[in-house]
This record gives sequence, structure tokens and C-alpha cells, in this order.
Amino acid sequence: MNLLIKNLSKTMKGTQQMSKIVVIGIILLGVILVAVACGGQESKNPVKATWIKAQVVGDSVSIPVAEVNNNTIVHFGVPVAAGSEMTFMGYNLDGKLNVRANVCPPCRSIGFSLSKETLVCDSCRTTFQAKTGDGISGACVAYPKAAVSYEISDGRVLMKRNDLVTAYQNTIEPGLP
Repeated sequence: MNLLIKNLSKTMKGTQQMSKIVVIGIILLGVILVAVACGGQESKNPVKATWIKAQVVGDSVSIPVAEVNNNTIVHFGVPVAAGSEMTFMGYNLDGKLNVRANVCPPCRSIGFSLSKETLVCDSCRTTFQAKTGDGISGACVAYPKAAVSYEISDGRVLMKRNDLVTAYQNTIEPGLP
């Protein structure tokens, strides 16, 4: 009988210990799920662009590199005719500065946000690869964001008006040439 009581006592202690392990496991799983859910918030809340003013002198357009670095993503306009302008965005991705046309023709948006390596249209939420400008998903994927050629000199991103016009025209037509 004494042996039976000892075995029953060991079994109960083992069950209690197993219960503690299960409870700790459930708590750890909960912590992991919360961490994963919170870690995904960046992609759900893209960085909104800051509008800056480009310097336009003749056929040259420039923006400060520091503005791009300090704001994650910037938008700027380039006048084309009385009262109208073409819009562009600048952002750093993996240490490389990118300048692209900032227009989503079907939904008529002129605003994009940056979510990690994805551009997100502020109007229709269509997504584009920030490295290439290619569409990922959404209503306006057929209108990739064309890149603009540039040089960096004296802390400024220097662009030629013709290169800006070409990128803008390539973006308002479906597909890239």
C-alpha cells in the first residue's frame, strides 16, 4: 500500500510539472504571436512622403540629398506649363537613392508611401517594388514607376528635365518601354 501511495504521489507531481510546462508553453506562444503581429505593423503603416521643393534652373532640377536621407521618402514637383507640374519621389533603399515618377494614372493619385521595399499608392493602395518600380498587386499594377537618371554633386541630386519628362511619360503609359 505504501508503494502505491508513493507511485500515486510521483504521478501527481509529474502531472503538476507537466501542467506547468504546458502553461509556460502557451504563454511563450502568446508572446511570440504578439511579437510577430507587432513586427508586421511597419508594412501596415507605410512611411508617408514629405513634400519638398525642387530647385529648377533652366533644364536642371535638383533636390538636397539630406532631405531624402532625413525623410525616408520625399515628393517634389517640376513645373511643365502654367499651373501644372509633373511629380516625382525620391527615397533610399538598401543604400541606393532612387528617383521615380510619382503618379498613378488610373486612380489619378500623385502620392506614394514607402513600406520596407514596397511603394504603396496613397489613393488606391496598389503596391510596387521599390527597387524596380514594377507593379506587385492592385488596380494600377500596369503602370510601373519609371526611374529617373541622376547624378549626385555637392550634396544635391541633379536631374535633367528631359530625363524627368521621359520617366513621367513612361509611367503614365501602361508598362515600361
